[in-house]
Amino acid sequence: MWIPLAYNGIVLNGLKGVFALNAQELIKVINTCVDELDFISARKYMEENKELLKRSKHRLNRNAQDLLEFVVTKSENQLDPKEIHAIHAINNYASNFDIRALKLIVKDKAALISRKDTLTYLNEDAKAILESMRVVSLNA
Repeated sequence: MWIPLAYNGIVLNGLKGVFALNAQELIKVINTCVDELDFISARKYMEENKELLKRSKHRLNRNAQDLLEFVVTKSENQLDPKEIHAIHAINNYASNFDIRALKLIVKDKAALISRKDTLTYLNEDAKAILESMRVVSLNA
């Protein structure tokens, strides 16, 4: 399904959010969006074309470079849907006090649980059980 998008007289055609632009047009549109304080559109273009923009960062104006840096660091720290599902399962197993299932998922997802940002998504039951199992340390 083609979604026609218009911006300042330039018609951009996209297929499910992927915009068909060459690098020069994309950078020009992003710089224009940022200059006109349309950060939402600029962010959407940047999210769809992160790899291309990382290579061509020097062609963006300063404000657009700062926005790109924010978008890239934000996306690196975000949890993907599989990680969110695993945290939800850990919380459910801890709430139901299903220690056997909790041990299995902790064994499979040890790297996820050891991340600092994951602790904020765990409920109190999960934190208490994982701390008693010495999987996480809430004091540090």
